Amino acid sequence: MTQTARLYGSSLYELAAEEQLTDVLMEQMEEVRQLFRENPEYVKLLGEPSIPGEKREELLEQAFGGQAQRYLVNFLKLLCQRDLMREYSGCCQEFRRRYNEDHNIAEALVTSAVVLDETQMAALKTKLEKISGKQVLLTQKTDPKVVAGLRVELEGRQLDGTVQGRLSEMSKKLNEVIV
Repeated sequence: MTQTARLYGSSLYELAAEEQLTDVLMEQMEEVRQLFRENPEYVKLLGEPSIPGEKREELLEQAFGGQAQRYLVNFLKLLCQRDLMREYSGCCQEFRRRYNEDHNIAEALVTSAVVLDETQMAALKTKLEKISGKQVLLTQKTDPKVVAGLRVELEGRQLDGTVQGRLSEMSKKLNEVIV
């Protein structure tokens, strides 16, 4: 994430917090982010220098004006005016980071070889909430390279309970003993 994305995302968050719109704006920002991912040619169009700025802003107004919160529409127009649409995803990340910080939320990514069922996910979430002392938003990812066990990323820490991770740790300890 760039410094520009941090600055803009943080500024929008401060405005949203002041207006008590953080929940609404975060949800809408993620929806717009997903739309941009699904339609990269639209984002390219918004950054096209041969199209006058007013026309690009008009496109944003037509697309989001009647549906999105006014602050978000104006934020998108501002990014468009300053040729910063490529920074939108980073702005969303910063907005979410500030939101999570203010609401005592930690995001965690669990990687396993197979999809975990609801009971397993609930048990893992409970354990991670105990470790972090925060409410945990758990995202699941499967990776066939993980033969057995789980790998969890939580607040920048990696908790590796995979067979591969354990074998690697044992190998490291054996090498320390032999040397």
